[in-house]
Amino acid sequence: MKRKASAVWQGSLKEGKGNISTDSGVLFSAQYSFSTRFEDGVGTNPEELIAAAHAGCFSMALSGQLTNAGLTPESINTTATVNMEKTDAGFTVTEVHLDVKAKVPGASQEAFDTAANNAKNGCPISRLLKANITMTAVLE
Repeated sequence: MKRKASAVWQGSLKEGKGNISTDSGVLFSAQYSFSTRFEDGVGTNPEELIAAAHAGCFSMALSGQLTNAGLTPESINTTATVNMEKTDAGFTVTEVHLDVKAKVPGASQEAFDTAANNAKNGCPISRLLKANITMTAVLE
C-alpha cells in the first residue's frame, strides 16, 4: 500500500509560500507558509498534518484493540498535540501528546488501559515518529 501527497514551494523561506495536496483530493492546494508554521498565519503546516495523521491512526488502532478484546467502542475522540522545539540539530518534533476520551460500553478500566497502551505503541504513525509519545486516556 502506498499513499502520496505533494508540496510545492515558491520563494524564500520567510517570504515564500507553498501548497500541499493529497492524491485523494481531500487536500488540494492547501496553503502553508513560514507564518503558518512558526507564527499564527492562516493555513496548515507539516506538524499540524502529522498531528491529524497521528490522531486518526491512533483512534483506528484503539478501535482495533478494543474489538480484538471483544468490546465495541461507541466513540473515540483523540487530539494529538505535536511539540516542535529548536534543538542543536535544528527544529525537531520532540513530543506528541495524545488526549483520548472514549465511550466503550462494558469495558473495564484495565481492559481500556491495556487497549490504549497497545494502540499507542502499535499505531503505524507512533512507530514512525522518533518523538516521545505521551498519553492521557479517559474512559467515559
